[in-house]
Amino acid sequence: MRQVVLDTETTGLEVTQGHRIVEVAAVELIDRRLSGRHFHRYLNPQRSVEQGALRVHGLDEAFLADKPLFADIAAELADFLRGAQLIIHNAPFDMGFLNAEFERVRLERPDFERARLMADDGVSIDVLDTLPMARELHPGKRNSLDALCERYGVDNSGRTFHGALLDAELLAEVYLAMTRGQESLITLLAAEEAAGLAAGDSGLLGLDIVVLRATDVEVAAHEALLAGMGGKVPPVWMQ
Repeated sequence: MRQVVLDTETTGLEVTQGHRIVEVAAVELIDRRLSGRHFHRYLNPQRSVEQGALRVHGLDEAFLADKPLFADIAAELADFLRGAQLIIHNAPFDMGFLNAEFERVRLERPDFERARLMADDGVSIDVLDTLPMARELHPGKRNSLDALCERYGVDNSGRTFHGALLDAELLAEVYLAMTRGQESLITLLAAEEAAGLAAGDSGLLGLDIVVLRATDVEVAAHEALLAGMGGKVPPVWMQ
């Protein structure tokens, strides 16, 4: 499976106010492993950078003045993303800016029509948002990228400013840590089963899976806990 972890930096927070992307980065995962391939560009937004955004990423107009326009890198970026599942932290923000940039390119140069990521005509791309995933796993806790790095032991000591490439690399590590449990076992089983079928073996090629069954005492304790959660109205699990 091919996945791409993506991040952007922008001139401001609101795409509806004409803010633009100043940096875009994408890091490739193949079967849950970093492949070493990535896409990274700084961009000339052709407008000013808000002070709030500048404090976040440190990319000022002087630095960005000689960088390419989005139209110059749109086809290459689209080719890198095409066919992959995108992994983004707070996906609506980045996707909103990406769609706006691709729409501008489409209007200016119709040959970029197929480069659009999401559109009213049904052209779309698979996007996994790690922010709601983190909120579901850690309700009531901070789930910023920095907080997740700390929670999962991902080293972010070099993150003085937000940077699209560094943040994409950190998010890749966080995503792999967040999904390392049952998903990794399912991936392993699928790979072993596919290998077994290819070899004419319907089994899992001797994969030794240890199953720890609950003891009678543990089952009784579990049932007592469920019964105590019932209240006046019997919960669905007791019906």
